[in-house]
Amino acid sequence: MTTNELFALNEIIGAQLRAKNASLATAESCTGGAVAQSITAISGCSAYFKGSVVAYSNEVKQNLLHVPEFIITSHGAVSKECVQAMAQNCRRIFNTTYAIATSGIAGPGGGTDEKPVGTVWIAVAAPQGIVSHKCAFSGTRAHIVEQTLLVSLQMLLHEVEQQ
Repeated sequence: MTTNELFALNEIIGAQLRAKNASLATAESCTGGAVAQSITAISGCSAYFKGSVVAYSNEVKQNLLHVPEFIITSHGAVSKECVQAMAQNCRRIFNTTYAIATSGIAGPGGGTDEKPVGTVWIAVAAPQGIVSHKCAFSGTRAHIVEQTLLVSLQMLLHEVEQQ
């Protein structure tokens, strides 16, 4: 996706959020704030974007986003359970309509046989519930972050359109 296409996607999301008087926050791990940066590239985003937590460490996931320790010890930080808790709690903490959460292994190191580099979980918390998706991306660290960003925004747009 080109920068212009990404910008257009963010403009569409922003227009939808404004039209519905909805708000958004993000809780990011493997993307390191890339989702929030992309959203805030749109002029006027302060009308719907409240903020972000870059929860790279498990300690931050637990202490700021209130992800229960048992989720991380039982399922890992890169799991459906973790990313859903991140999204749900981010939505509650920021008091927003929607929240996006990302957690994954962007590489080039850190992968395992069970969770290889490119394994990413994305969740979107919305008034109608939480949706999550496990992705198996490939490429460089930058490519994995970029792919995660795109899928995150597409998931969000789908949820906003469903409201």
